[in-house]
Amino acid sequence: MLRKIRTILAAVVFVLITLLFLDFTGTLHCWLGWLAKIQFLPAVMALNVIVVVALVVLTLVFGRIYCSVICPLGIFQDLLARLHRKKNKYSYSEEKKWLRYPVLALFVLAGATGIGSLFQLLAPYSAFGRIATMIFQPIWKACNNLLAMAAERMDSYAFYSTDTWMRSLPVLLIAVVTLVVLFILAWRGGRTYCNTICPVGTILSFFARFSWLKVHFDVDKCKNCSLCSKNCKAACIDFKTHTVDYSRCVACGNCIDSCKFGALKYSGQTSQTNGSAPVDSSKRSFLLASAMLATGAMAQKKEKLMDGGLADIEDKVAPERQTPLTPPGSLSFQNLSTHCTGCQLCVSECPNQVLRPSGDLMHLMQPTMSYEHGYCRPECTRCSEVCPAGAIKQIDKPEKTSIQIGHAVWIKKNCVVLTDEVECGNCARHCPSGAIVMVPSDPKDEESPKVPVINEAACIGCGACEYVCPSRPFSAIYVEGHEVHRKI
Repeated sequence: MLRKIRTILAAVVFVLITLLFLDFTGTLHCWLGWLAKIQFLPAVMALNVIVVVALVVLTLVFGRIYCSVICPLGIFQDLLARLHRKKNKYSYSEEKKWLRYPVLALFVLAGATGIGSLFQLLAPYSAFGRIATMIFQPIWKACNNLLAMAAERMDSYAFYSTDTWMRSLPVLLIAVVTLVVLFILAWRGGRTYCNTICPVGTILSFFARFSWLKVHFDVDKCKNCSLCSKNCKAACIDFKTHTVDYSRCVACGNCIDSCKFGALKYSGQTSQTNGSAPVDSSKRSFLLASAMLATGAMAQKKEKLMDGGLADIEDKVAPERQTPLTPPGSLSFQNLSTHCTGCQLCVSECPNQVLRPSGDLMHLMQPTMSYEHGYCRPECTRCSEVCPAGAIKQIDKPEKTSIQIGHAVWIKKNCVVLTDEVECGNCARHCPSGAIVMVPSDPKDEESPKVPVINEAACIGCGACEYVCPSRPFSAIYVEGHEVHRKI
């Protein structure tokens, strides 16, 4: 019963959180955003004391069920391991302290010193987010576009096509390497990654040693058949000595399910038993299910606004910005760097194709903004709504229109008004804050071609001007970021 409940809950959580990353319509985060907020590392970065305490208490009661029921990377490892159909494929191995604790120390050091790329590379939730966003979502979008093409031929609008493009080649390569490493480790040893590399698993292992409910041997019933060890994906059961390494046990229930003699029990007893009375597993199963389902919360639903008939604009080359652009609500470049876990959820949820992973080595995988595929609409606050780590503080629509993340800069030599001698004014017409006006290029001649003039005090850095500028390959107007955001 324990294994069935764990499998059902894990399957539900994994499907829902994967859909959260795959969704490009902007609707699922309203219902499923809480799944990102109950992940251990984002909750720590967001200083969400309630979630952190709840997960610690959950571990102290049930053991490391977080790793087998809530963590998407842990569940993903189980799925990869199941591809190996060979039964009884595992064996007991000693805890690799020489690897676990140095990796944890390196993880903490990277977070304390601001080496974001290394910190995010080791974070389990972020690793799954990269795989889901950079590998699974493009495939999901491609399938959607095929359905949209088929629906169009049948005069149906049940599906609509969406752009699929490479946001970052380095991050894509990291996601592919991570997936390959996970596959090899899970195929060969089940939870090897979880119990040797994952820093969250190591942190929770300190509490799991003292959990109330644990797997115990009944020595009188045990026949030393070794089936429990051969089916333990955490390699933590030594059937010869009838001991379990609780720091690595993820309470999956595989050992109990495989034991043919009823020699293993998941109970609160602290010693080996001699044929004691059976434990009421139905009550414990109900308690386990209740604890898992009690973590849900609903977010307020937001609408998705579509473009109002603007023609498709070809991709442009991103300008070299002196200061990276960070989303409204991130407060500053430093605040984003300090709190971001690089999970890519904001990138996958951005409806305007503005966010993408940074290519900077020190801040690799953290979100940055660029306006080749869209601009940051003043009415859109989705990235602040989905961020589970507090790197992007939640803001409302009126507040966003007063946040200045950067200011527009005009490049005279690129402007088509002067290079091609044509009338334009796209930047001024589409500026939502009215920060751009067109004035004669020659102050003495009112009939001279009109060029843009920017009021930096009114510009919020949304990038509408940069996006709609017809100049190719570089825009004649682009947005330069501010290290610290301002209120106007």
